[in-house]
Amino acid sequence: MARYAAAADEPEVAVGPDGPKMWSRNLVVFYETDPDVVASVLPRPLEPTEPHVRLNFAQVDMPNGEPLGAGTFSVKCRHGDVEGVYDLLMIMTSEAAVLGGRETFGEPKKIGHASVLYDGTNVVAVMNRKGVDIVEIRGTVAEQLQPEPLNERFAFYFKFLLDPEGHGFDADPSLVHVRRTQEDRLRQRIDGDITLRESPFDPVVDLPVRRIVSMTYTENHQTQTGRIVEQVPGEWIWPFRHQRYDSMIARLQPA
Repeated sequence: MARYAAAADEPEVAVGPDGPKMWSRNLVVFYETDPDVVASVLPRPLEPTEPHVRLNFAQVDMPNGEPLGAGTFSVKCRHGDVEGVYDLLMIMTSEAAVLGGRETFGEPKKIGHASVLYDGTNVVAVMNRKGVDIVEIRGTVAEQLQPEPLNERFAFYFKFLLDPEGHGFDADPSLVHVRRTQEDRLRQRIDGDITLRESPFDPVVDLPVRRIVSMTYTENHQTQTGRIVEQVPGEWIWPFRHQRYDSMIARLQPA
């Protein structure tokens, strides 16, 4: 039988709260940037809150034994009375992680390199795409912190497909709320520096570092679930579609 033929249904592997625990090493950084820049990158109906960028670097121990590197560049915002973040860039080191996130949740994932190197005293975290270390953090452990109890946070995504006839989207985009929970087994405060580098494909330098708010290294287990909360008019999202595509964003010139 051809392996492309219809396949029998198989039991689904739980990937949410009921799935196997996957521990990761994470560096999470918040920094303050310019409020007008944050407002400019948010599609409706998202609204800005604090002008903070969230950087997350992760090394995940996957069940198949192959580590996954991940990097996320987000801005704080809210949808109605729910506060969370809007991801401008998500870097993954595996194709499976990219496809699953983009197709299921609408996450702006792209193939690249992300790493967290930690020796108990020093930490170096890097996001790299197309030969450029677009974000680099170097720091040292400054304080041992109490691991936080199980907590939750939210991220917002727009799930859409482009019309094959070139007339906009297939349908109005879906606004997805993703809920993540986190359980720590190690938590440390880090003192360090942030370096952002120019790239025509990932213009993170357009959100300058004005003040570092916090740096935290953790070893944790996370879960993720998502749901579509509403459809939004396509014209709200159309001017922001380039955030997802290298070929489009590289054509834009800095202001």
